[in-house]
Amino acid sequence: MQAKRIVATDSPLSSTADTKNKRYRIADSYLRFWLAFLQRGLPLIERGRGDLALDRIERSWTTWRGRAVEPLIRASLMRRLPDEQWPDTEVVGGWWNRQNNPEIDLVGADRAPVASAVHFAGSIKWLEERPFDRHDYDELARSVLAIPGTDARTPLVAVTRSGVDGDLPLTAVWDAEDIVAAWR
Repeated sequence: MQAKRIVATDSPLSSTADTKNKRYRIADSYLRFWLAFLQRGLPLIERGRGDLALDRIERSWTTWRGRAVEPLIRASLMRRLPDEQWPDTEVVGGWWNRQNNPEIDLVGADRAPVASAVHFAGSIKWLEERPFDRHDYDELARSVLAIPGTDARTPLVAVTRSGVDGDLPLTAVWDAEDIVAAWR
């Protein structure tokens, strides 16, 4: 399955090895969408109740999209980095513990699977109606200390679809245009 790129394996990225917290996900976003929504919705559609299938998709869309966009954003940042601001950042991953509390969307480091230096930690907020705000920043600032290899001086970053609310002390902010530009 992994050789055929159907299943992808993700491991937490930090300065400490962690082989017990691997995550497996369907690598293809179309297949992931099919399995999450259409496979269950097809009987409804066949009975002429596509409205119910659509309602299920709309209720879960924001959560599903948030998970689906994370690997794409990490890949986009890896295409952009290293750069002048992050000259030693060779890999972008995420970090989580067994309880998924906290769960950090972005960790930039010099290498994987075990980093010798963590360069930044960040959050992805891919929401249409709400920018990255003080609450998101405070949660990230508290959570970053759980990542092995970080401390209170670790730069904090954000990827956001709807901008940043207020003057938050983020070291970098990438928006939708930055993510798309990585593929040009």
